[in-house]
Amino acid sequence: MKNPKSILRIALFFIFFLSFKILTAQQVKGYVLNNKQPLATAYIYNLDTKSHSHTADNGYFVLENNKVNDTITISLLGFKKKNIVLKEEDFNTTISINLERKIFQLDELVLSEQENVLNTLTKIDVQTSPINSSQEILRKIPGLIIGQHAGGGKAEQIFLRGFDIDHGTDISINVDGIPVNNVSHAHGQGYSDLHFVIPETIESINFGKGPYYANARDFTTAGYVDFKTKSSIENNTIKLSYGDFNTIRTLGLFNLTDNNKNSNAYAGIEYIETDGPFNSSQNFNRLNLIGKYSTLLQNRNKITTTVTHFNSRWDASGQIPNRAVESGLIDRFGAIDDTEGGNTSRTNINLEHKFFASDDTTVKSNAFYSHYDFELYSNFTFFLDDPINGDQIKQKEDRSIFGFNTEIKEQNAFNNEIIETTSGIGLRYDKVNDVELSHTLNRNTTLEFIQLGDINQTNAFAYYKAGFDLGKVKITPGLRLEYFKFLYNDALSEDYETQSETKTALLPKLNIQYNQNNNLQWFLKSGIGFHSNDARVVVSQQGRDILPKAYGVDLGNVWKPTKNLVINTTAWYLFLEQEFVYVGDAGIVEPSGETERLGLDLGLRYQLNDYLYFNTDATLTKARSIEENDGEDYIPLAPSFTMVGGLALNNYKGFSGALSYRFLDDRAANEDYSVTAEGYFVTDFNLNYKFNKNLTLGISIENIFDTEWNETQFLTESRLQNEIDSTEEIHFTPGTPFNAKATLTYNF
Repeated sequence: MKNPKSILRIALFFIFFLSFKILTAQQVKGYVLNNKQPLATAYIYNLDTKSHSHTADNGYFVLENNKVNDTITISLLGFKKKNIVLKEEDFNTTISINLERKIFQLDELVLSEQENVLNTLTKIDVQTSPINSSQEILRKIPGLIIGQHAGGGKAEQIFLRGFDIDHGTDISINVDGIPVNNVSHAHGQGYSDLHFVIPETIESINFGKGPYYANARDFTTAGYVDFKTKSSIENNTIKLSYGDFNTIRTLGLFNLTDNNKNSNAYAGIEYIETDGPFNSSQNFNRLNLIGKYSTLLQNRNKITTTVTHFNSRWDASGQIPNRAVESGLIDRFGAIDDTEGGNTSRTNINLEHKFFASDDTTVKSNAFYSHYDFELYSNFTFFLDDPINGDQIKQKEDRSIFGFNTEIKEQNAFNNEIIETTSGIGLRYDKVNDVELSHTLNRNTTLEFIQLGDINQTNAFAYYKAGFDLGKVKITPGLRLEYFKFLYNDALSEDYETQSETKTALLPKLNIQYNQNNNLQWFLKSGIGFHSNDARVVVSQQGRDILPKAYGVDLGNVWKPTKNLVINTTAWYLFLEQEFVYVGDAGIVEPSGETERLGLDLGLRYQLNDYLYFNTDATLTKARSIEENDGEDYIPLAPSFTMVGGLALNNYKGFSGALSYRFLDDRAANEDYSVTAEGYFVTDFNLNYKFNKNLTLGISIENIFDTEWNETQFLTESRLQNEIDSTEEIHFTPGTPFNAKATLTYNF
């Protein structure tokens, strides 16, 4: 038997050893800031113990497993990296680290340091080629293509991942926590008009493809996009632009709180007008206003108030039939009915509160109100149904939206690993008066009401997700709960009746991320999403197909084979319980059957040198209807191949600019692909020269090669006034021809 004193010495040694390890491997807590403003998602890494962490929204971090004299590095793309050697006093206080801004370089991107690499790459795209027009806002999403077909005032048509999304049926769009999609809209479910956003006020874009995100809202099937507007502006800015087709744009952004470290306020005004390239003038004009005020409270808590107003009116030449152009009746920019057009407005009031309940708990809330007016005149079939007056229709509504969102993020350390949990609740209530679809004449006379009524729609939701950071692997399960109540009062019914339906849904998600090394990251995403149905369709079907679900899975990677090259690849599959199909003769969206899509996303970013940056994104998709026979199962207008990209010049001897392109392949216009919607390849160009820190002159050219292309196309049955029989064929809106615009920018 061993000597008891020896056993005691051994025990004391182990106790001392364990105590030494506990005392010498400790937590480090701190904030990462830029000029007193918190920096989220900064990467904290201990070079000695290999432990790591990310900052929360308030810039706060907790780093486990540290010792005196360890070196930690703090990095965030777009800021100078900083190294700190830990001292004894750093373990007894909350340290503060300030990072300085710098021009980004792609060789600084370390994949393992990013929480969402694809969002980071989009941030780089925006920095290299800033957003200068409302049409460019959505084009910054990799692989997304838009089209306009109603004189510039109507919301753009969206194409993404094999979807002809129309105006938003399968993508959730939000700005500062305010939903842009309009449910049960007069023109179509999910209608999303982003024209109330002044492009120069956008600070960041957060997006995700597929239905894999617990915090993403209604319509997240192909994906979601969240825009964040700036809390402050560095300079006052005045812009003046003039271009072809009598196009004028003026912009003013004004800083209202100079030299105030705790408060920021700015106001902006944008005005646009143009006649457009059509033979009949578009008479388009748009006015945008924004006012934003934010103030820092104690403990870096923050309150922000934003008020925006937007008003637009336009005339349109509408979609024209191929036969009218081929016969010489009109040219490509002519019209069969040039009395189409409309007007719309939206006022938003948004109050945001960011509250740091503790160092590792952040509470973000916003409450909002929107008032929205919409009136649109269209004529898709000309004289098919009414050979005397024509088939013009009016779609109109008056909408109020009330809502709030609250989200709580917490970081907790467990066994030297970080667990980040996110939970949230929210409410959206839409009160829509006089939702109208009617037969009209010359935009003045209502010949017949087809639909007329009031809609009340409530959507309450809650979600939870937990991110388990296990070193190289991060596992994030999530769950989302949805509740809907639909109310509709049909004003055309002889008897007053409130038709109502309710529905709930539970939507699980699971995402796994694996950092094989600093230059290769793999991910597996899975989940169930949905898009809600129009309230009028829901009550008429007595509750069937209220919240058709979308089941999806993504498997992909992001690879950095060289310091200046990043490649991302994703194979994906998506099944929808119900497709929405655009019906041209009624100007509405109707539900269809089950569909499936499988595809491949490819992306490439390459920095040629300090000044030149190339990016491209391509999507290959097979989209089919499950309930139809082979050969008759094509989904009309679903893209099979898209590609977007460009070459950007950044700050070379005062010059900056970009050459950008977009390609949409030929695609089926009907179920058996007997009719083709023609594809296109269009190239745009812009170049700016900065004379000094105050003055910049720019020129932008759309369709630089003057390509003849059809921006939007539909297979529609129509009849012209002099025709006896109707014809079903492609109807299209011509794409913009070559046109140039010059812009003078003055900062002060």
